[in-house]
Amino acid sequence: MNAIVKGHFIPTKEVNGELVPKECDEMKDDEKRKVQDDKKVKNILTSSLSFDEFFHIARCKSAKEIWKMLEVTHEGTADVRRARKHTLVSEYETF
Repeated sequence: MNAIVKGHFIPTKEVNGELVPKECDEMKDDEKRKVQDDKKVKNILTSSLSFDEFFHIARCKSAKEIWKMLEVTHEGTADVRRARKHTLVSEYETF
């Protein structure tokens, strides 16, 4: 679940004072595993979606992006959730 919480892992190396992505053959085993984790989570998320929902997340590049898109789609933004909560409290109080 680190792929959802922390985002896509990109192993880097320093070349001339700049960080650049490592080639696959330069990666250590633990770095390769972290890269594969994001791909596995993306696969799990996309395979569990309906055809229509898949098109909403098709452009996402990482599992974290997919998760955030699904969160906003199904729960709304923080402002929307706050407004729903306020509405429900108001309805309860008037009841």
